[in-house]
Amino acid sequence: MMEIVSKANSVRISPKKLRKVADLVRGLNVNKALNSLSHMDEKGAAIILKTLSSAIANADNNEDFNLDMNSVNVKTITVDEGPALKRFRARAQGRANRIKKRTSHLKIVIG
Repeated sequence: MMEIVSKANSVRISPKKLRKVADLVRGLNVNKALNSLSHMDEKGAAIILKTLSSAIANADNNEDFNLDMNSVNVKTITVDEGPALKRFRARAQGRANRIKKRTSHLKIVIG
């Protein structure tokens, strides 16, 4: 069976928070995954939902791939660390602490 890929790079959420949501939908049927993600309150759920919808649209536009929504599953969801935005926060006695605003790379494969 053919695999369809969708990616979202440098998403402004930490990989740890995004993996928490990705673990819940990994391996599910696409319909169940869409339903689960649409009812979650996590910020990562909206990002994964948008990327999963993009993967489904990629499958629709691919002529070689016959899309039967009941048989298509989320094969893999990979969440990797992207580039971190480095910021500084003022601390006591003229010091500064570094704050890393983390980003994520998301890759979803359906098939």
